[in-house]
Amino acid sequence: MAFSEGLLDTGDLTGRGNPFVRGAITGGGTFVGGVFHTLPFLITDYQVAIVVAVAVVGVELVLLAWLRTVFFRTNFGSSFVSVTLGGAIIAAVSSALGVAAG
Repeated sequence: MAFSEGLLDTGDLTGRGNPFVRGAITGGGTFVGGVFHTLPFLITDYQVAIVVAVAVVGVELVLLAWLRTVFFRTNFGSSFVSVTLGGAIIAAVSSALGVAAG
């Protein structure tokens, strides 16, 4: 994602800034967004790892709703519903793909 953001445009026409800075921000955000709910699976007990991962995802959803409230000036309740619905859709599609592949 960071590479594609960096290649998207130079920032000259759109005024979006340096492509390397945008790429670094996008890459850092992608890493942070994925690493925290992946780390619990380093726990050897699968059931414990699932519980910890679900708790981490719950915290991430609340944090995303709060960030949308602060930076996009949206209502926290609607932001929470929006990010939770998005997360539920992603979980459902991921589960369906896992069942189809398994």
